[in-house]
Amino acid sequence: MRFGFLSTQPPTRCGLATFNAALAGSITGGDTAGSVVRVTAPGDHTPSGPDVAHTWRMAAADGWREAADALNAFDVAIVQHEYGIYPGADGADVLRLMRRLTVPTIVVLHTVLSRPTPRQKSVLEQVVATAGAAVTMTATARDRLLIGYDVDPAKVAVIPHGAAFDTGTRTERPARPHMLTWGLLGPGKGIEWAIRALVPLKSLDPLYIVAGRTHPRVIELHGESYRSGLHRLSAELGVAPQVDFRDTYLDQAGLGALIGSADVVVLPYDSTEQVTSGVLVEAVAAGVPVVATSFPHAVEVLTDGPGLIVPHRNPRALSAAVRKVLTNRGPIAGSDTAALRWPAVAARYEALAAALVTGVPAAGSSPAPAAVSASVSASVSATALV
Repeated sequence: MRFGFLSTQPPTRCGLATFNAALAGSITGGDTAGSVVRVTAPGDHTPSGPDVAHTWRMAAADGWREAADALNAFDVAIVQHEYGIYPGADGADVLRLMRRLTVPTIVVLHTVLSRPTPRQKSVLEQVVATAGAAVTMTATARDRLLIGYDVDPAKVAVIPHGAAFDTGTRTERPARPHMLTWGLLGPGKGIEWAIRALVPLKSLDPLYIVAGRTHPRVIELHGESYRSGLHRLSAELGVAPQVDFRDTYLDQAGLGALIGSADVVVLPYDSTEQVTSGVLVEAVAAGVPVVATSFPHAVEVLTDGPGLIVPHRNPRALSAAVRKVLTNRGPIAGSDTAALRWPAVAARYEALAAALVTGVPAAGSSPAPAAVSASVSASVSATALV
């Protein structure tokens, strides 16, 4: 089969672009052919790579038509869905594109809101209805989708977010304990709470590495005010020598080395909606302990697992959890994470695509039951609190 992928794509720097590049590269890395239809924001004139067959520029009023025609040249289309990356109100123009497609379509849902606006709810329901199959990356997202939205449960499969790194990434621990947060910076990342948590940790003298550039959309709207505020806060609290801001976009080798040197990955996010975190998956797959706020993906992965959950915006609890990890330094004992590696994840997408083309159900694609089970219904209360 030949796969067409609709998404943002490097050199665009965002989590969705990184995810799509990894998935497309894993699926098309062997004998399978494929290419990307790249979505670019207004003002983004970065050149596309050889893996891009067509560019859908958001500024083009009818760009969805040509993008759909480009995807129709393939056997299967895999569409990455986020509200903010497509034109139209709540990204509704992706529906025009999907309705023009003549090939089977898998839509990957990166965000499933627990309290969507009526229009967001309607858009997502129509996206799932139009697709041949919908993928969530966590059971939490699937349950939220089945409970809160009018969708066909038989269409929904759970395939985890892939990981590029594994326990072999771990290196010898530096003498000074290392805390790590990486990814694009912006309000809601919660770095300020981790900086405040450093004050009670001074006796351990940890180095807190904050790696990543500011999100391009944040720079466009607010400049570097968030990063500047973090610098001021660390100076005011007297912990500036403990914080190492690395304003850079890391390649795979650089990121792997950084993860391998960490004693704990800290995810102090403010969001109570985040059902998918690639950073969380990479840390767990690499065998690095994680301290995270109680966003949904963290609760699902870390409860009774390889890390600790703390309340949102609570530096005291964050500090206590980090101290617990750092006073027991070393690799965590985790389960086999082979299923999180990109080749394994890509194989499940290929099986799901084959099922759409042939009509034969895919083995191992974790389809949802035809009706919401009692266990899913019982999870409403747990889902509601996040």
